Amino acid sequence: MSASVNQTDAGAAAPAKPPLEILLCAPRGFCAGVVRAIDVVERALALYGPPVYVRHEIVHNKYVVESLKRKGAVFVAELDEVPDGKAPVIFSAHGVAKTVPQNANSRGLTTIDATCPLVTKVHREAEIHHKRGRHVLLVGHSGHPEVVGTMGQLPKGSITLVEDIEQIEALEPESRDNLAWVTQTTLSVDDTHHIVEALKQKFPKIVGPHKDDICYATTNRQEAVKQVAPLVDALIVVGSSNSSNSQRLREVAERVGCPITRLVNRAEDLDWEAFSDIRRLGLTAGASAPEVLVEEIIDAFATRYEVTVDTVSTTTEDMVFPLPRELRSEAAE
Repeated sequence: MSASVNQTDAGAAAPAKPPLEILLCAPRGFCAGVVRAIDVVERALALYGPPVYVRHEIVHNKYVVESLKRKGAVFVAELDEVPDGKAPVIFSAHGVAKTVPQNANSRGLTTIDATCPLVTKVHREAEIHHKRGRHVLLVGHSGHPEVVGTMGQLPKGSITLVEDIEQIEALEPESRDNLAWVTQTTLSVDDTHHIVEALKQKFPKIVGPHKDDICYATTNRQEAVKQVAPLVDALIVVGSSNSSNSQRLREVAERVGCPITRLVNRAEDLDWEAFSDIRRLGLTAGASAPEVLVEEIIDAFATRYEVTVDTVSTTTEDMVFPLPRELRSEAAE
């Protein structure tokens, strides 16, 4: 008679694992801009062969960056780390200041722009406002690569960063009647709404974008978290700490009252003590986090709990962005 697989060495039945229901947020994970950026690097590697240089992290996710390194991508902080030659240099999905491609062209470097088209949209808006004589107020987070890139589209002094409502009180532009606002694409929808309303109240003639700058993916992922977070004992956001949209997801969950919220890179970073008494877990991923890491988290919980998984879907995404022209098959051939 064979021994039961559920018996311990002492012959006693192993204790049953506690039940855990996982509510998966949908949409989650990769957005169209991130898919395009990763595809740009992989397509460039296929066309040019390694090494391909990438200025800054192509997207803010350690797993993605490390996987591309293994394929031959070399990540650099600045262009002066790129040697002269035919190896291409790729600009990240967050966008760059105008001086970056100018400096690359002056050295004769081959450049490929992986800037998300929705970030490019903000760049064009800022330029149009500047050409029409408006001073631009950029709502965003200081030091974020996207903010650095957007501010670098205009001459110095033509654009001012606004990080919170408190800053608005001290704003005294030269002309209150010639102002415009744009925003970083990965902000909290609610926080940005409050800041923009404060700008409109102080500067009634301020001009905004025809369509909100916060991207569809950021909005959709935050909405899914708003639906799930009140229903669970804890919520995990899969993403890197330097990912703005991932940090905002964690903040959204906290704001709607989820008692335990964590931002983690992957399963090995889980704080198991924090999840010892939960029975229902929310799980989402930032726009630069791959689905394989979500599955890894589920598998890790399945070793400790009897897991059931349900998906809570708030919308369906079908956005696709084409590759830069020079990487499309017909152009490359």
